[in-house]
Amino acid sequence: MNLFNKSIDNYFIFLFSIIPITILIGPAISLINILAIVVSFIIFYLRRNLSFLLKKKVFLFLCFLYVYLILNSFLSIDFEISMNRNFGFIRYIILFITINFFCLKFYNFKKILKFWTIIFSLVLFDVIFELYNGHNILGYVSENKKRVVSFFKDEAVVGAFLNGFIFIILGFLFTDFEKKKFLYKTLIFLFILISLICLIYSGERSNTIKLIIGLSIFFYFNNKINLKYKIVLTVTLLFLFLISIMNSPYVKHRYVNDLVEKIIDKKSRQNYIYFKLYNSGFEVFKNYPFFGVGNKNYIVDTFKSLHDKNDEYICNTHPHQIYFEFLSEHGIFGSLVLLIILFYLIFRNIKIMLIKNNLIQIGCFSYLIINFIPVLPGGSFFADFNANFFWINFSLFYALNSDTNIFKQKINNES
Repeated sequence: MNLFNKSIDNYFIFLFSIIPITILIGPAISLINILAIVVSFIIFYLRRNLSFLLKKKVFLFLCFLYVYLILNSFLSIDFEISMNRNFGFIRYIILFITINFFCLKFYNFKKILKFWTIIFSLVLFDVIFELYNGHNILGYVSENKKRVVSFFKDEAVVGAFLNGFIFIILGFLFTDFEKKKFLYKTLIFLFILISLICLIYSGERSNTIKLIIGLSIFFYFNNKINLKYKIVLTVTLLFLFLISIMNSPYVKHRYVNDLVEKIIDKKSRQNYIYFKLYNSGFEVFKNYPFFGVGNKNYIVDTFKSLHDKNDEYICNTHPHQIYFEFLSEHGIFGSLVLLIILFYLIFRNIKIMLIKNNLIQIGCFSYLIINFIPVLPGGSFFADFNANFFWINFSLFYALNSDTNIFKQKINNES
């Protein structure tokens, strides 16, 4: 029996370990892996008494969120499209339970996090390789020669991937930082600098800005680093950013000339694709102010503009900004539901996080916060690619601190 239990543990370790790899391969493989995790948990552990979860606020709020999403499907202009996304959201609730269960009951995530660090480092190397050679190590070439695709073949989303894992990894690497040797500390700082360089030269402005803000939050709450190190690191990061702008015409154009012009010049601002998308999202919201068009239905409504010739609408998959996405697809009512639940579940743990100074938890918190930065564009919040990063960070945010793990009281009672 012990051998069987050990085999099950190793099976789950494997599934968790390959999460970054499956995301690199593609959405379908990533979805299969997540489903394998949640279905396997149901098969092997649902026989346990989990009724105590009904007393956990985080679980009840997630269930309420799921109920709202089901309701959103019935209020959508196209039920079938919303249903596929909303009904499938339950996998993230079960994933949250699964990650909490394994983090506290069987083992910590050190083995998994070490493997994630290796995969992350490989992607960093691949980004640098592509910057110098024009193609990644597998030969993938970006259609836009000035953008980096890395292992994502034809999509410039490597910045989102790096941001999705870097704060978890930094929290892991900074654990017991004060006890580490000088060489180890130096390597961590080099790791951060290389990550920032990769983001800057990847051409993804939004993710670069999010990384800088996220790092600021992480280091502000990280008391394992004294003030001198924080000042040195901050100055170094800013200096590196300025040097990149001065030495690269492309970076200067992306972060200074092009960006400033789009913000200051009214004509450029009106023609800027993201501002046009924001305006389009707001127009959809004005037409469906209370409940929106329904999750994933922005494209359904704006597609009609091709026939109706609505100049305010921009046909796209989503408005590319979280608040405009929420407003257009969920209306004022749904947006308030989503934001109140998400902000409550994130900020309710700040006191415990700071008292414990759990670095991985602080890292996850930093990532969760940068998703809600106003104005900056981003991917669709509920799309699989972005949802995987958010809910993995959210799950670890609770799971890797014994005081916030939802199974703490249950396991203590069984001991």
